[in-house]
Amino acid sequence: MDEKLINSSGSIVVKEMITRLKVRDAMNTLVLAGKPTMTLREIQNIMRENKISGVPICDADGILVGMITIDDIIKALDGNYINDLANEHMSKKLITLEAGSPISLALSYFEKYQFRRFPIVDSEQKLSGIISGRDILSKMLELFNQEVGKLEELIPEEKVKSHEFYYKKYSVTAKDMDNAGNASGAIKQYCEKSGLPRKLCRRVGVAAFELEINIAVHSNGGTLSISQKGNELQIISQDTGPGIENLELAMQEGHSTANDWVRSYGFGAGMGLPNIKRVSDLFDIKSNPSGTQVTATFFIDGGENENK
Repeated sequence: MDEKLINSSGSIVVKEMITRLKVRDAMNTLVLAGKPTMTLREIQNIMRENKISGVPICDADGILVGMITIDDIIKALDGNYINDLANEHMSKKLITLEAGSPISLALSYFEKYQFRRFPIVDSEQKLSGIISGRDILSKMLELFNQEVGKLEELIPEEKVKSHEFYYKKYSVTAKDMDNAGNASGAIKQYCEKSGLPRKLCRRVGVAAFELEINIAVHSNGGTLSISQKGNELQIISQDTGPGIENLELAMQEGHSTANDWVRSYGFGAGMGLPNIKRVSDLFDIKSNPSGTQVTATFFIDGGENENK
């Protein structure tokens, strides 16, 4: 299998996961919580016995009211007030996340605040879990290994007879990162259910995902469509502007005009259009201030990129 495709597909898989995953998918729901009336010594014992470095503090109704960390315990030991109540020394100004938040938000929090963990609360501020960088990494590694296993299957594929004709168009809303990836996911699912070769499904999935994300983060919205007639399958994206100012630069690997908001979701590396061109048999792009249209063409029974 071509090494460039493995690297490219691996990057796409990570982007897909960051876009798709929610905090609830990676958080730890088995949380040891303390009470405001417990002493710091008791909190220290919980940390030592369970090998953890932070304990959320909840009231009798399960409402998160504070946090005691290992740093608080060290200060208490140095200051000789380890038998004081947790309520007297716990951090009360907490930064929390909700289970439905995108995992990209959690990642941006870890970078911005330099904390080791964040408590997860529901709409009533009741503690429902906790998430650490290790939790996110473990979940992403689990999913990534599953995808790599599929990617590295080298069982010979049989050619399949293509459909007579198929067409479907999906709307893509600007800045809607909760739903970004739905259209490309449906397109990839169609290819797989149609019995198309695995390598082709992967290449189509890469192109469709990159095109959908480009519409969501760089345009005012648009459509993503799939068209299959005989041996030819096309993925076409059409947005409503503002267009690409310099197409030559946009096609260079690493060139990016992404802002901080886009980068917070794990995008903006400047590999989108080059990746689409790399996995396509034919590639065409047209752009002006009123919009950009990209057409990625794939040949089912062979093509110049058949072995990618």
